[in-house]
Amino acid sequence: MADEHWTWQTDRSIPSEAGAGRRIQEALLRQMAAAGWSRHERFSVRLAVEEAIVNAIAHGNRYDTAKQVRVRCWLRPELVRIEVCDEGAGFDPARVPDPTDPEQLQCPCGRGLMLMRHFMTLVQYTPSGNTVLLEKRRSAETDR
Repeated sequence: MADEHWTWQTDRSIPSEAGAGRRIQEALLRQMAAAGWSRHERFSVRLAVEEAIVNAIAHGNRYDTAKQVRVRCWLRPELVRIEVCDEGAGFDPARVPDPTDPEQLQCPCGRGLMLMRHFMTLVQYTPSGNTVLLEKRRSAETDR
């Protein structure tokens, strides 16, 4: 990724505590707004990033305060890329139940993954299952 031109980027580690990712999200959304991304696109990214960070803290690191979550963000006019990495054992996203399956409707499992996939252009996990890469390509929307 070093060979790509980014107008803004950040690399931060946060503690495994609820709400710890708020500052990173706010900084990213400010930069997206300044670059002219629409409200809808910013909402989509905010929701997906929040889900990824919450999953890393809760499911990956299991709220272990000795563990950190690394969040890296890159932004350019047509693309935002976010990487969230926890220190947990990882998981296989293919084994997470489909929350729209009638038998799973009462189970909260998988809703965050479904939201990330819906709102982002790309959701990709490393083979270890403890890092997720999210990308959103800018649309031609005019609702700024």
